[in-house]
Amino acid sequence: MNLLHNPEFGDKLVTLMAAFVLVLQIAMVGQRSLVMNIRLFAAQSLLLGAIAGSIAWYNHAPHIFIAAGMTVLLKGILVPIVLERLVDRIDIHHEIAPIVNTPLSIIISGALTLVAYLVGESFYHPEAGAGSLGHNTLSVAISVFLIGFFMMINRRKALSQVLALLTLENGIFLAATCLTYGMPLIVELGVFFDVLVAVLVLGILMYRIRESFESMDVSKLRRLRG
Repeated sequence: MNLLHNPEFGDKLVTLMAAFVLVLQIAMVGQRSLVMNIRLFAAQSLLLGAIAGSIAWYNHAPHIFIAAGMTVLLKGILVPIVLERLVDRIDIHHEIAPIVNTPLSIIISGALTLVAYLVGESFYHPEAGAGSLGHNTLSVAISVFLIGFFMMINRRKALSQVLALLTLENGIFLAATCLTYGMPLIVELGVFFDVLVAVLVLGILMYRIRESFESMDVSKLRRLRG
């Protein structure tokens, strides 16, 4: 059978790309350069777009092609360009110091991945007819979500917290796409619009924080307490 029409090959292809998504997520945990974090996020988003496109092709779900295209254009290209320009404007290119050091952060990420695998396995019931696609990728999606949440807690700079929030959303997108073959189109369009607006608003907020405190360390906001 032609590989382009072989669902088993499609499952393996999606699983391989999902594994690279997880690798990029862990790489972001260990990377202290903001610019490199942005580029890793862009690569992760491009992979998610490829995953969505593969699912659309092998499962004959053409509406997912729209989500795939928007993922590539919005989160793979547009958002990274906006964030890199913001980094250049505020002139902060490195995470000064995460709350937890890099080696321990990677260990924690590995532990979260193990937890995600155990949780993902608990949802897999072959006797109920669960597809192998969801089985192979649900654990990855949960891992990306959990690690993204950990990154939000562990990072001090507002921009790196925005990146963590975006990767957390990538985990949700991966789970929704692989398990349900995409959310309703109107919901997907609403989510992408919300992501774009959130990035623009947070970009303005970060610039104002930089002007007011001469730093992007969100811990300095404690000075505002009366």
